[in-house]
Amino acid sequence: MSGGFISIVAGESGFRAYFAVPEAGSGPGLVLFHDVADHDHDFRELSECYAAEGYVVLCPDAFSIAKGAEDVVAAVAALRGRSECTGKVGALGFGLGGKLACLAAAEAGVDCAISYYGFGIDFGLNLVSRIGCPLVMHFAEKDPAIPAEAVRRIKQAFSGCPDIAIYVYPGVAPGFGRKSNANYDRAAAGLAHSRSIALLRPVMGPHYDLEALWEAHTTCEFGTRDVAATMRTMVAEPYVNHVPVMTGGVGQRELARFYANHFIPKLPADTRLVPISRTVGADRVVDEMLFCFTHDVEIDFMLPGVPPTGRYVEVPTVAIVNFRGDKLYHEHIYWDQASVLVQIGLLDPEGLPVAGLDTAKKLLDETRPSNTLMRRWADSAPNS
Repeated sequence: MSGGFISIVAGESGFRAYFAVPEAGSGPGLVLFHDVADHDHDFRELSECYAAEGYVVLCPDAFSIAKGAEDVVAAVAALRGRSECTGKVGALGFGLGGKLACLAAAEAGVDCAISYYGFGIDFGLNLVSRIGCPLVMHFAEKDPAIPAEAVRRIKQAFSGCPDIAIYVYPGVAPGFGRKSNANYDRAAAGLAHSRSIALLRPVMGPHYDLEALWEAHTTCEFGTRDVAATMRTMVAEPYVNHVPVMTGGVGQRELARFYANHFIPKLPADTRLVPISRTVGADRVVDEMLFCFTHDVEIDFMLPGVPPTGRYVEVPTVAIVNFRGDKLYHEHIYWDQASVLVQIGLLDPEGLPVAGLDTAKKLLDETRPSNTLMRRWADSAPNS
């Protein structure tokens, strides 16, 4: 992607804005309204994040509070006028910028808007009747400027509006959505970002076939076993975490090293993935599968330090795959390590609430017995 500062004319004056274009060279437009304490590097970081999602981004440097609506309208018009902007235009803002995003929804004719902890967002509930586009609002539970009563009034004002979504994030303070803020909260920020993308994609695009992108990635891993091709399906700074044993890597260099030395060459010869279910969202794919293999090699990523046992294993596995635009951003892979250890003979299940191969068989056949590990299950039977 490419980016830099440009000048925007607004009435008799104007303002500077950071302009970023996605790798594709064009796309829907997104006006980003930053928070009051942000600086040049924040504009770049924020703009390039959403450019990576496929948007042509305009992030105005500063606004005249007195001419807020005029400047907002000018920013939206400027973005619509760019040749790189080939579709609709949305608005997204943080803090005071969140207030301006709502103003854009009311006054600038944007196609959708997103507000993060909009400073004084209940400043003008009279705007409600003028907001005719889909709108998402993210609030921090611990925000003294927007207490629970203010959020209640906002929810009441928008009641009956199906295109308005309001979320409150428990235990966090305003600023939770930005890495540069002292109040940044990774979990809340990630959830809010996914909810924002879930608004932007259907309203404005761009539309990506995440299922096909995930299939291409797994083909490179398990089919052609090509490290370079695998890395090309991912963002510049991806990460992978196999949660039960914390194997994987962060960043292109470390992750490529992991794939080249500890994943692809450590796949058992008969490795097989049996798909069970797949859920495709706005920015992620959740894959449920059986990972089947014979333990004929030391599997660094699953059983590090365990010599081959020659045992056959089937383990239910879930992959949660997050995308940024048309590239994989991260993977969280989960499985029941106790089930694996039982199947290779390293864990004696006697007296423990763990199971082995039966966990995979039960996944494929729900009629197999349940509650076999519960000693008191028979006690609750009728007439027992």
